[in-house]
Amino acid sequence: MTIFENYPLIAALSSILFAQFVKFPIAFFTRKKGAHLSLMTSTGGMPSSHSAAVTSLITALGLEYGFASPLVAIATTFGVIVMFDAMAVRRQSGEQGILLSQLFEEQLRDESTKLSEIEIDDDEPIQLFNTEENKKLIIKKYLGHKPVEVFGGAMTGIVIALLLRFLYF
Repeated sequence: MTIFENYPLIAALSSILFAQFVKFPIAFFTRKKGAHLSLMTSTGGMPSSHSAAVTSLITALGLEYGFASPLVAIATTFGVIVMFDAMAVRRQSGEQGILLSQLFEEQLRDESTKLSEIEIDDDEPIQLFNTEENKKLIIKKYLGHKPVEVFGGAMTGIVIALLLRFLYF
């Protein structure tokens, strides 16, 4: 059996790729402002590629081996953990990242205000912050998912698995 004959694997990977690809068009038509091509490589947004992958895997395994299979039980347990993590733990990390980024930007504004008040000698410039280097420290804002994004990912995964099933058999 080659990798291309592994329907559950192909379904899961296809779901990830599809979910990542449609993030930009969905954001473009729903938000307009926040639509950036970088969404296609981000870990948040609509639909959740994590949810799409695990539900596609569960669906493909169920169709291939039966829904009473121990493989479906393992994948379902794994899927519930992944979707809960995407919605709860990673979402909270993302919200904390937004707050930390705001605090960091506020600190930079305060320091630049202080620098403008100090008389700087041309021979000894003061550099309290290297902003290009510090920008790398800003936490990504799209770490986790809202419940609707997880649901959208789950539906995406199921549909992709069903569509690919018709291609395989």
